[in-house]
Amino acid sequence: MDVSLFDYELPEERIALRPASPRDSARMLVIGPDGSLQHSHVRDLPDFLRAGDLLVVNDSRVIAARLRSRKAAGGTAIELLLHKRIAPDRYLALARPARKLSPGDELIISANFAARLIARREAGEVEIAFSVAGAALDAAIAQWGEMPLPPYIARRRPADARDAQDYQTVFAEQEGSAAAPTAGLHFTRALLARLAAAGIARAEVTLHVGPGTFQPVAAGDTAEHRMHTEWLRLSPETAATINAARAAGGRIVAIGTTSLRTLETAADANGCIHPFEGETELFITPGYAFNAADVLLTNFHLPRSTLFMLVSAFAGLDTMKRAYREAIAEHYRFYSYGDACLLFHPTR
Repeated sequence: MDVSLFDYELPEERIALRPASPRDSARMLVIGPDGSLQHSHVRDLPDFLRAGDLLVVNDSRVIAARLRSRKAAGGTAIELLLHKRIAPDRYLALARPARKLSPGDELIISANFAARLIARREAGEVEIAFSVAGAALDAAIAQWGEMPLPPYIARRRPADARDAQDYQTVFAEQEGSAAAPTAGLHFTRALLARLAAAGIARAEVTLHVGPGTFQPVAAGDTAEHRMHTEWLRLSPETAATINAARAAGGRIVAIGTTSLRTLETAADANGCIHPFEGETELFITPGYAFNAADVLLTNFHLPRSTLFMLVSAFAGLDTMKRAYREAIAEHYRFYSYGDACLLFHPTR
């Protein structure tokens, strides 16, 4: 498909720089299976679901993935954005400026924390080996790293102490993401209690989000785009929970596009969920046949992004473009710290 079909104009002042407080006070645009639009708030989510429905949430935790370093030879400043651990002492990262780096270069992060460039890859990606490994590396990243705010926020303000909590979901347990699974940012303990009281259960999956989630599709046609791979895990216990909920007539409610992509990666053509652990590069565009998710709670996504393509596949491109026009006109807040939309699949 022509990537320009997924473009739209967003006034810069609609980009949220801080989350709503409390989190579940964020606005929520409800998109019905018939394409109808209704204005609500995330705190009202239980009113749109029913007993027996099952929330599927991503329990990935964002690490302090942005590291600032200098080359030992020459002192050139190099920023690293970690996105995939490949060994106890090694990561794949996006480097800026990558063109200044060569294999063997040493990067100084602090007096006792350094890295060595192993290889350069495509599009600014590098493989680096650190001077410490295992738990010691985790501790060093936590000490010297910064919360990796999305570029559209980082361009307008630096990360600060508030972001250390604001950019983690209430579900966050499994460390490994370079970006938050942002639909989960809207949940509070109070909202979870109300959902449970309404008979709406919850299951956890893990997908470690990579920085590619913020990248617009540069190709002119979706068929030419290559997705970044992301690691996920859906346990046997979670698979059994999801299948039981579906068999009992409950709807599967994906909290965020990461949960949805996890479900669709693990589902067969009959909608049965199988345990899965490994990498996915599932790229969902209009025409995709959904096998697992019935409802999707998600944020408002960047133009020409794979995520806007995904929601357009789920609810229909014309419906989503109309919904986004409505959201802009009604002053909704966009992107990671912004408001939400609740999508009901037209046929599931």
